[in-house]
Amino acid sequence: MLLLLLAAGLTAAPAAHAWGDEGHRIVALIAQHDLRPSVREQVQVLLEGDDSGLTRDTSMASEATWADRYRDSDRRDGVAGGHGPRYERTWRWHFVDLELTAPDLTRACYGRPPLPPGTLASQGPAEDCIVDKIQQFTAELSNPLTPLPERRLALQFLLHLIGDLHQPLHAADDHDAGGNRVRVVAPGRRPGSLHEYWDVQFVRDLGTDAPEVAARLIAQISSGDRAAWSRGSVADWAMQSFAVAQAVAYGTLPPADASGEHHLTADDIALADNAVATQLSRAGVRLALVLNRALR
Repeated sequence: MLLLLLAAGLTAAPAAHAWGDEGHRIVALIAQHDLRPSVREQVQVLLEGDDSGLTRDTSMASEATWADRYRDSDRRDGVAGGHGPRYERTWRWHFVDLELTAPDLTRACYGRPPLPPGTLASQGPAEDCIVDKIQQFTAELSNPLTPLPERRLALQFLLHLIGDLHQPLHAADDHDAGGNRVRVVAPGRRPGSLHEYWDVQFVRDLGTDAPEVAARLIAQISSGDRAAWSRGSVADWAMQSFAVAQAVAYGTLPPADASGEHHLTADDIALADNAVATQLSRAGVRLALVLNRALR
């Protein structure tokens, strides 16, 4: 029985985490800096009503981790009966699998069907992608007639999903579950998946204190950056993340050795670290943009 459970765990769908908690906190802190005071107040009032107990507190930085914890609250890898309804309904909402050699947004978003009339975005179909979920939750947050509990959920999902959208391996796939099946190793680091390196290890390279990292990145964002990053649609932002995955995450990946591992060099890591810093900054600016527009 133990062997069967282990086998089931190995063949389960890979985790779709993005940035890890620290990355999401950094994004939220950058966004918080750019919020209008009235919007910052509305955000905090909404978040203070969160009684789920899934986050450390109800600050923007903590609540940016809520969607992962909500999804995983009934995740049961290798357990008979499979995952619970929260996981099954929402795990696909965290990414868009644009194929590396033939990106097709409509295909990656399950044909982009509209949300059924009268359906709350938080109760929408499981087969939906991050691009469409961001648009749906933005529409709900913008509408003062949306029921208060759903408005809060819309905000909680947006705090997280806009960060996820900017993790390049949540916008690209090379038939490898967004890099989850690609093994990499680098000097002084434990081996892991390419996806995990982008989620956690390259973020950690920027520093281990989220407020300090966020403050440093904010200081480096120019007015020109803000103007450029504020243009385009959610779909455009997804395609930009895809381009980073294509050029950096996959494009500079060294060939695998005989054991199937890709050995990253110091130059590879430096390039990835710079790309991660830019993507976190873009995500923060764009999260603030969405919230400032939705909560006028």
